Amino acid sequence: MRVSVSEAKGQLTELVRRAEAGDDIVLTRHGQATVRLVPIRHIRDGKARRALLEEVRRTGSAKAAAGPNAARSQDFLYGDDGLPE
Repeated sequence: MRVSVSEAKGQLTELVRRAEAGDDIVLTRHGQATVRLVPIRHIRDGKARRALLEEVRRTGSAKAAAGPNAARSQDFLYGDDGLPE
């Protein structure tokens, strides 16, 4: 949504609400885009961040252990002599 700066003065609260909800709000001056309203992402505290990292590590390790071994995934292309068959 594009809104001129002069129009935005009267509806700033509504524009902020829409930006927080995910709408793309661009303020214009003389028809040229000048500013974009975007919500600020909240930074997690250290304890929550650490728990998230541990969860990612745990799930990543489980997926790696369950999947095929990439180092040996193309062995079927080569014979016992190491040359392509």
